[in-house]
Amino acid sequence: MGILYLVATPIGNLGDMTPRAVETLQAVDLIAAEDTRHTGKLLQYFQITTPQISYHDHNRHGRTQELLAKLQAGQNIALVSDAGTPGISDPGQELVAACGALNIEVIPIPGATALIAALISSGLGTDRFVFEGFLPIKNQPRQQILQSLAQEERTIILYEAPHRLLATLTDLHAFFGQERSLTVARELTKYHEQFWRGTLETAIAYFTENRPKGEFCLVIAGAPVDEVPSFSEENLRDELKSLINKGLSRSQASKQLAEATRLPRRQLYQLSLEIE
Repeated sequence: MGILYLVATPIGNLGDMTPRAVETLQAVDLIAAEDTRHTGKLLQYFQITTPQISYHDHNRHGRTQELLAKLQAGQNIALVSDAGTPGISDPGQELVAACGALNIEVIPIPGATALIAALISSGLGTDRFVFEGFLPIKNQPRQQILQSLAQEERTIILYEAPHRLLATLTDLHAFFGQERSLTVARELTKYHEQFWRGTLETAIAYFTENRPKGEFCLVIAGAPVDEVPSFSEENLRDELKSLINKGLSRSQASKQLAEATRLPRRQLYQLSLEIE
C-alpha cells in the first residue's frame, strides 16, 4: 500500500519551499498536480524530475479512482495545488477522504498557506476565526452565506479574484455595515505584496480609485458581541435599492436586510416604499 503526501508549495516566493517538500517530491513515484504546466515550472526550478498527472475540479471524479488504484498497488503519490497547501480551496479533500475510507496512509508536508499568512498580518483577532474561501458567484447562495456571516463573531477570511473584489466589498458593506474593520492582503509573499487596512466603506473608496490587481485575501473583523450596528436612513435606502436591483422584491429585500442588521423588518419595508 502506497502513501499519499500532501505537499505545500510556495504561494509566491520560491524561498518558502521547504527542504522536506523538495525531498518528498523527488522521492515519490508520481505527483498529482492541479495544473501540470504551472507545477512543471516549480519542479524545473528545484530540479525535480518526478512525472506528473493532472488532478483538478474537472477530472477529479474519474482521476480519484485512478490515483487510489495506484496507491493500492504500492505507489507513493504527492498531491500539490497551484500554490499553497493542497486541500484548501481545491479538490484535494475528496482524494484525502477516499484514502481515509480505504485506510491508505496520508502524510501532510506543511508549508505556506495564504489564509494564515493574511490572518497573522491583519492585526485582527487570531484566537477564533472562520475560513469561507471564495464566496459563491450565484446570487441566492451568495446572499445566504453573507446573511449567515453578518452576525459571525469570529474573524472571517475570504479569498477573492481582482475582477470581483469591488462587488464582494459592496456586498459585505450591505450585510456587515460600513464601519466593519478589515485587512485586504494582496499578492502575499510576492514583490507587490500589500496590506491595506480600514473599514468596508473606505475599502470601497480605495479600490474604486485604485484598480484591483493580483490575488486577494480579505480578513474581516467579527461582529461586535451584543452590539447593534448603527445605520443612517440614507445607507439603509442604498442597501435596499442594491438588493432590489439584484431582483429581490421589496418584501424580500426588507427581510434580508432586517436579518443582517437586526433592525425591524417593518421599518425597512417602509423605507423601501420610498425607493423609486
